Amino acid sequence: MIRAVLAGALVLLAACDQLGDTTTSERPAAARDFPRADRPVAPIVSTRWSSEEARDRVNEADDIMDRAGIRPGMTVADIGAGEGYYTVRLAKRVGKTGRVLAEDIMPEVIEALSRRITREKWDNVSVKLGAPEDPKLPANSFDRIMMVHMYHEIAEPYAFLWHLSPALKKDGELIVVDADRPTDRHGTPPRLLACELAAMGFRMEQLVPKPTAGGYLARFRRIAARPDPASIIPCAFRG
Repeated sequence: MIRAVLAGALVLLAACDQLGDTTTSERPAAARDFPRADRPVAPIVSTRWSSEEARDRVNEADDIMDRAGIRPGMTVADIGAGEGYYTVRLAKRVGKTGRVLAEDIMPEVIEALSRRITREKWDNVSVKLGAPEDPKLPANSFDRIMMVHMYHEIAEPYAFLWHLSPALKKDGELIVVDADRPTDRHGTPPRLLACELAAMGFRMEQLVPKPTAGGYLARFRRIAARPDPASIIPCAFRG
């Protein structure tokens, strides 16, 4: 009887171990050293926030690029580029002496964007497939990194930002545009955004309401080195 109980317990423990291994393996290998986000992650439901025509009618891109300080000759990364609304407008703004890297995590999106870039002859644009936990950007390369209406969809924000950080030049800035609402409603409350970026050594320099862009613009600078992943404490935010 005792042997039977012990055998059953061992089977149960083995099953629990297997379940734990499965849970861990569901996360990308590059994210497992980092804490999970203590908040919901919005699903990717569309590559389009609004039509390009509607966004241009309210001068969205020019307004955001002006506020972000985008100038000719700059090198800019467009993270979560989608159909390329910002990509092509950034390419026009930085001009022939500048460069734009458009990144997305969906292969079919990257393929469609590549076709658009070729069709419209944007010779100063490159496209790159990233990963949910790592944008895979070259180090010390960008004057600005743009993340427009996509931060709330980042499934592994601490791993993602940790891998992104070295890509900025010394005086570079990270620009986030999002809606001021909970992440499960496809937005990011500014206090939560500032907390998660601060955990990676970034400081919010400016927060500007931008209703024509669907929310706000936040400018960040890197002021400290990346932390050891094990030392990161997830930001808790409710509401």
